[in-house]
Amino acid sequence: MIIMQLPSDFIALMREQLGVEQAEALFEGLQQEPTVAVRFNPLKTVALTLNREALGDPVPWCPDAYYLDGRRAFTFDPLFHAGAYYVQDASSMYLAQILRKHLPLKGVRGVLDLCAAPGGKSTLLASLLPEDATLISNEPIRKRAQVLAENMQKWGRPNCFVTQNYPDEFGAFPDSFDLILADVPCSGEGMFRKDPVAVSEWSLDNVHQCVARQRDILRSIVPCLRSDGLLVYSTCTFNHYEDEEQVRWLQQEYGFQLLEERHFFPGRDRGEGLYIAALRRTEDATPITTIPEGKEFVKRLKTLNVIADVSNFNYQLSPSGEQGEGFQLELSYSDSIAYLRREALHIAAPRGIVCVTYRGLPLGLAKSVGNRLNNLYPQEWRIRTTYSPSEPLPNFFL
Repeated sequence: MIIMQLPSDFIALMREQLGVEQAEALFEGLQQEPTVAVRFNPLKTVALTLNREALGDPVPWCPDAYYLDGRRAFTFDPLFHAGAYYVQDASSMYLAQILRKHLPLKGVRGVLDLCAAPGGKSTLLASLLPEDATLISNEPIRKRAQVLAENMQKWGRPNCFVTQNYPDEFGAFPDSFDLILADVPCSGEGMFRKDPVAVSEWSLDNVHQCVARQRDILRSIVPCLRSDGLLVYSTCTFNHYEDEEQVRWLQQEYGFQLLEERHFFPGRDRGEGLYIAALRRTEDATPITTIPEGKEFVKRLKTLNVIADVSNFNYQLSPSGEQGEGFQLELSYSDSIAYLRREALHIAAPRGIVCVTYRGLPLGLAKSVGNRLNNLYPQEWRIRTTYSPSEPLPNFFL
């Protein structure tokens, strides 16, 4: 049980907007422990067998996803670093259900995840979209963009680019995307039981500042959505100002058709707080241009700050751009952890660049000098702690 002192203005606002009964149920839910869920990478785990005894119930609205009975020491699982699975709030995975119901994925050519860090929804998109669809995963904040790039490269997907741009810098993409996901910055009410800072920083003034910022973002990005395209708008908030009222504004200002909206409330739903809405663009405010395909998308990408081209990243690239010649070296668990800490490994191997693996999945590159492997794992990705976990390690695969 979490003991949390909620802001008095938040309590009053929720009682006003949700009604006393639903608000009190929300306050009680916010005092409960957060749920934990994982989603597996179907491209990387196809040859591995799930250990169902280590997993809880399936997440009903998302394939390859399961609840857990508590957190694990994910940092110390090499398969986590290899991109075999992603730890994600189950509520956020409802995106899979939205797309199943409202977007025929087979015909999708261009997708933009506008505020994508740290990568939960983008890795989900990467698993669901057809390979010939181009996915742009964007994050304007540099530090967060680097985390996004790491997660997307570890997950792996053709035709995927990570960019670091602000919404108003997508001017080269008018009427270009079949799907835009706008998981916009918000007041963070849905993160209260995970992040004490979100509680201390909440205020009504901050809520209204977020509303203005969200509208600026939407004004910039709506012209990039093609006619009949799908906009998925989401926040991790409960209040109507940032949620329902923003969607009504989109309908009135741009003629969007609301297809579905849903709130997730801790205590009522098995996940954190989330609002998500699916809207269809039906109004032709600007002339519809030819939707860019393959090479044209890549050409337009030159107008953006592309920080990672996942399309050409097979996770066997070193920071210097060297590429292995196909030789792979399977590591033990202890050697894998040492490798992920960027330590040198005293292992004999043929001289040259080798790809080191754990349970058949690539972790990265090393350079063999005969009786030692010089570590080429990216410095910024390394496990920084020497702590040995006391909690149970993940055991998701037999």
